[in-house]
Parts: sequence; C-alpha cells; structure tokens
Amino acid sequence: MSQESRGNEHDVSPHDEEAPRKEERPRDEDLASVFLRETEVIEEAQEDGRTVRRKGIYLLPNLFTTSALFAGFFAVVAGINGDFTAASVAIFIAMVLDGLDGRVARMTNTQSAFGAEYDSLSDMLSFGVAPALVAFTWILQDIGKTGWVVAFLYVACAALRLARFNVQIGSVDKKWFIGLPSPSAAALVAASVWTFHSFDAEAFGYKLLMLVIVGAAGVLMVSNIRYYSFKDIDLKGPVPFVVLLAIVLGFVVISLEPSVMLLLLFGAYVASGPTLAVMRKLRHVPSSG
Repeated sequence: MSQESRGNEHDVSPHDEEAPRKEERPRDEDLASVFLRETEVIEEAQEDGRTVRRKGIYLLPNLFTTSALFAGFFAVVAGINGDFTAASVAIFIAMVLDGLDGRVARMTNTQSAFGAEYDSLSDMLSFGVAPALVAFTWILQDIGKTGWVVAFLYVACAALRLARFNVQIGSVDKKWFIGLPSPSAAALVAASVWTFHSFDAEAFGYKLLMLVIVGAAGVLMVSNIRYYSFKDIDLKGPVPFVVLLAIVLGFVVISLEPSVMLLLLFGAYVASGPTLAVMRKLRHVPSSG
C-alpha cells in the first residue's frame, strides 16, 4: 500500500470521525444557554433609592394571575359550548383570583412591572372578552348586527378602561375608581346571564334588557363616574363581632340563590356610582328663591 493511501486512511480514522461529535455537545449546551438568556425577563426596579436590574419573575402572584386567565378562557369555551351557567361561574372565579394576585404580591413584597402587565392582559380576557362572548352566544346573537356591535362595544370599553387604569396608577385617589372597574362590569354581565338563563328568560324583552346591561356596563367603564374602591378598609385591624356575623349571614343569603343574589349585589354597586354622582350634583346646586 502506498504512502498516499495510508495517509488517506489516517484522514478517515475512527478517532477523527468522533471529533465532530465531541464538538457538537458544547455547541448544543451553548444554544440552550443562549435560549435561556434571550428569553429571560429583565426589568428595572427601585430598591433603596437606586435602580437595579432584576432577572426572572415572581412565581406566587403570577400563579394566581395564570389561574384567573385559565378561568377566563374556560368561560369562553363554556360559552361557545352552550354551558352558560359554568361560564358565568368561571368569570366569578376569575374575579376572586384577580383580587388575590395583587394582595398576595403586596403581602409578600413581590410586585413587579411584569406582573402588572400580565395581570392587565389576563383581565382583558376574563373581564373583557369572556363576558361579551358569553352574553353574545347566549342571547345577543338573536338580535343580529346590533347584538355583536354592543358586544364589541363592551370589549373595546374594557380595553380602554384597563389602559387608562394602567397609566393613572399613582396619580388618582386610591379610595375611588374612575369609571366602573372591569371585574364589576364582568360580574354584572355574568350574573345577568346566569340568572336569566336559569329562569329560561329568553323573551324579546330580556334580549333588549341584556343589550342595555352590556352596553351600559361598557360605557360606565370608560366614564368619569367615581366608584368606591374599598381599598381604605383595614383588613388587619380588629373589628366588632357583629361584622363577622354579618359576613356569615351574607354568605348564607347568597347561597340560597347565588345568581339572583350576586345580580342584586353587583347591580347595586354598578348603580351606586351614578347615584352618588347625581347626589353630589344636587348638593352643589344652589336653591332658587
């Protein structure tokens, strides 16, 4: 065998065939590292008066937000499948979870800009898209074009409400919401669907009533009417025994007919804003004569 042939055999020896495979492993590890680095969440935060760059997200509050997002998506799916009771209940579950994620973040000092944005997007589905779609698939679609236009009006107003709330954080009195909060608007729509559907109330009059409820809830969200936020209530301080007794009685009353009681409760809250606004107007109107 010639020296050239022996040289060619040496070029394709088994040891050299393994060399490229040995180089691929660190290359794969590098790609994984690059993927983790490129997809990592990095945000700036103020700590002790200085700006720091923080990597990663807080798990606990975002788990509540994800659960609320799932409940909102479940409401959409249930509404499409015609299970309007389950869809309405899912919206109320999303409302409870949405109230918990912020409180958990404040209690554990895990607030973040990522969590705030994630919560807002979750609210858009759970309290914007889901109630409008559930109301539309149940009864508003029977009204034709007017039905889906009003449903879209509600969705658009929910988006505007959330965007305005995000830019006004820290610049308004925490005791009041400017405009109807989107969870309360969603609760009104969901309770209406739950109640009317439970009683098979599908006459034309109820279709018009749902049209008014959905449209009014949307408009109130983007209005300048103030709603009490309940944020100044001290949940950590002691309260009289009768307060706890009243809460227990409230749960008992709601359990008797949940859909009707929740509709009355949130209907009263929605009406409280315009009612207080009119009372403030009348109080400042000078009496004639």
